[in-house]
Amino acid sequence: MEFSELVQTRRSVRGYKKDPVPREIVEDIVAEAKGAPSSMNSQPWHVHVLTGAPLDLVRQRNTEMMLAGAKPQRDIATHGEYEGVHRQRQVGIAIELFAAMGIARHDKAMRQDWVMRGFRQFDAPVSMVLTYDRILDPGATPHFDLGALSYGICLAAWNRGLGTVINGQGIMRSDVVREVAQIPDDEVIMTCIAMGYPDDDFPANGVKASREPNGHFLRFVGFED
Repeated sequence: MEFSELVQTRRSVRGYKKDPVPREIVEDIVAEAKGAPSSMNSQPWHVHVLTGAPLDLVRQRNTEMMLAGAKPQRDIATHGEYEGVHRQRQVGIAIELFAAMGIARHDKAMRQDWVMRGFRQFDAPVSMVLTYDRILDPGATPHFDLGALSYGICLAAWNRGLGTVINGQGIMRSDVVREVAQIPDDEVIMTCIAMGYPDDDFPANGVKASREPNGHFLRFVGFED
């Protein structure tokens, strides 16, 4: 695709076919995405790609622990609940997704099932766990760098007919992910990306999150009118 088409058509995918994703395609995606900028060319990232039995085990243990009431255990600090305009946007996309899926506002069972889908990484055939070198903590620059890499992965995958969703729920129990994937202790688990071939019959896949108009966040300083 042309770049503008690629950016404008990409969307988060939350329903996947069971078809496996060939390893060579994942390697090609990462080879393109690693062209992302990083602070001082530090390239602090590591990518651990899970599929098959190891990914199923992560799904199973995540689900069991969260249903049992276990508290999240992430490597990175989180901001807590969204408030204000950020909460409004979070609720807005949730309303769209629930409407597409036919989940009523007071249907606790279906809402809970949707949350559990997140902990199962939306049953995607591949999960890419992104980490960075712990020696770089504390600091925000590796977070910024992995954000750039994540977007590159999403675009490169979309260009090959693959869907993705950046999914913090999948590493809410980072201790489980670390153990199963044998991720070294000197790496910080940042996030994960679910990946696979989109299921076009899955209703939520038709939802594309809107973006605010430029005038809501964009300023020009020193430009002539």
